[in-house]
Amino acid sequence: MPEPILMFEPLLEPIQSRLEAQYQVYKVGDPAVDARAGDIRVVISGGATGMGSEWFDRLPNLGLIALNGVGTDKVDLDRAASRRIHVTTTPGVLTADVADLGMALILSSLRLMGQGERLVRGGGWSAGASLPLARSLAGKRLGIVGLGAIGEAIGRRAGAFSMEVGFWSRSHKEVEGWTRQDSVLALAEWADVLAVAVAATPETLGLVDADVLRALGPDGLIVNVARGSVIDEPALLDALERRTIAGAGLDVFLNEPRIDPRFLALENVFLMPHQGSATVETRTAMAQTVADNVAAFVAGEEPPTSVTAARFAE
Repeated sequence: MPEPILMFEPLLEPIQSRLEAQYQVYKVGDPAVDARAGDIRVVISGGATGMGSEWFDRLPNLGLIALNGVGTDKVDLDRAASRRIHVTTTPGVLTADVADLGMALILSSLRLMGQGERLVRGGGWSAGASLPLARSLAGKRLGIVGLGAIGEAIGRRAGAFSMEVGFWSRSHKEVEGWTRQDSVLALAEWADVLAVAVAATPETLGLVDADVLRALGPDGLIVNVARGSVIDEPALLDALERRTIAGAGLDVFLNEPRIDPRFLALENVFLMPHQGSATVETRTAMAQTVADNVAAFVAGEEPPTSVTAARFAE
């Protein structure tokens, strides 16, 4: 009998169809799941969806949670590790696309691209209205919160636009030619644009708070391609509404896709619907990584991108 798999989110075709041909795939909500719960060892989900804690109890023989993404904040990693459950991600393959979008948000925010697009589409330009002058990227200071692979890739792209790059990182890193700051607050005081690329963990919850936004100042901009939880969202909305910062470019939010409606009334925010890795090429590579992790686990091998395997002996 084929291995039963519980799927919270489908993968990109044709990989989804290949999985369905090879395994017995159940979708969340399928009445048959309860009858097979004791047999299900594999869950596939998206990084932003993860797996709720109640499923740990419902799936007593769970051995693999294969996430289609790099975020693990929606899975209880401690509980998974204590039960020797592999949690896998798709590292590396989405770095370039997320960094590209981060750079696009920086461009859009500094050059008022959202406002310009609305002006043209709404007929304002043809009626004689114009935008205020935007700001150049060259010479601006970009402060990167979190210098993992994505943060570093954003910095490399920013250098090509003649931006000065600085960063704060939880781990000790040094990059030649870049300015390291000892705190997020100091980074915000230094920067013209703050790019948030740090992993969402309990330690980074609300890391960018009202004090950080105040330090960024009335000409400062913030861009977020990490998770909505890393920024104190009410404080961000207050800062945008009161113009104590100049604007923001956001790909992630709390409670997405049902984001706070206050964002929709703001002209100084460029909004994207969590599209960092959303290209055909990257989503295909991510789906293949998920499939490879599943195949390894079913074959009795350690999944190649397990983030919990190292903790099994603890």
